[in-house]
Amino acid sequence: MQAPKVVAVGSGEIARMIEKAAKEKGIPVIQNSSLAKALVELDVNSQIPQYLYRTVAKVLIYLYKADKKL
Repeated sequence: MQAPKVVAVGSGEIARMIEKAAKEKGIPVIQNSSLAKALVELDVNSQIPQYLYRTVAKVLIYLYKADKKL
């Protein structure tokens, strides 16, 4: 199994545009500044590095639970 991949990266106005596009498509948006700072350093289509697995897993669990409630 492969690690999740980065599908978009940006800060400032680019980040706001990414967030807006996600919301328009019904993709949940979670605020986590420390994770965002780490992810913005990665290239699009790169796999999440191992040191971020735990944090990303927590986000994915939260999203999975939120989806089950809908």
